[in-house]
Amino acid sequence: MPQTDERRAGVSHKTDELASTLLGRALDVLAVGEDLHVLLALGDESGHIESLEFAEDGPEECLEGARKAAAESADAVRYALAYRGAIADEEGAYQDAVILEFGERGYRSYSAYSLVDVTGDEDTFGWTEPAPAGEVEPLL
Repeated sequence: MPQTDERRAGVSHKTDELASTLLGRALDVLAVGEDLHVLLALGDESGHIESLEFAEDGPEECLEGARKAAAESADAVRYALAYRGAIADEEGAYQDAVILEFGERGYRSYSAYSLVDVTGDEDTFGWTEPAPAGEVEPLL
């Protein structure tokens, strides 16, 4: 009988907290006018969080490197990835965004985005509340 990958829907409290914290960190980086590289947070069963930044290659290579690091982590039970991207609006125009991917072993993995208005000034920096962007391929 073929095996199926039965994953639970939804997000645990710990994964939601990890993803929210990482999104906040990404928004803070952009608010002060710094470059946002690919950020990865890995959480283990005991609650220890390992934070990594991928900046040595181009954006696609850094994103693939972060995904690979999450997938190959021996101890991680949850992860969150944040990076800068763009989201098409209803008219097909692209808007700057922070993209978030997150998941947990045994659960489905999801993505979300927050539109950003990057001005380089904390007082005028703007962002939207995170919006769901759908399921992504699980890394754990």
